Amino acid sequence: MKETLLQYASYNVWANKLIIDVMLQLTDEQLDLELPSSFPTIRKTVLHCWGAEDIWLQRLLLAEHPVWKAADFTGSFSEACSEWQKSSNALLGFVRQQYQDASFEHVLQYYNMKKQPFKSKVRDVLIHVFNHATYHRGQLVTMLRQVGISSIPATDFIVYTR
Repeated sequence: MKETLLQYASYNVWANKLIIDVMLQLTDEQLDLELPSSFPTIRKTVLHCWGAEDIWLQRLLLAEHPVWKAADFTGSFSEACSEWQKSSNALLGFVRQQYQDASFEHVLQYYNMKKQPFKSKVRDVLIHVFNHATYHRGQLVTMLRQVGISSIPATDFIVYTR
């Protein structure tokens, strides 16, 4: 289990960096152009991606009161991307720190954003986080094309493994 999760966590860091490197070349106009998707702009999609990875990391680290940091973020787009990369790397570090597969079977108790209680295995949370990032990276690729970017690196898992 650990080897598989390490591979997914490493892939997540790699794929996020590739897409971030493209987005850092965008203008504010491109970042804030309204586009139909889960979130209305590239900037808001990135804030969601960072926020989601960060809050799940806080939960995995057993923070008593996790905070959605992206909600009150007032920094630059570059700073948001940097924070997203830090969260992705911290998730990789979390997986690396687990000494045995049994750690991933631990049941995590947490509250969602609506304060509803849930329980999930650590491995299921991690798989969700990496799958969630893949989903939104796909949306970001479509959004990038809509703002005129044609040179977008492939972020497929199989490309990573090659």
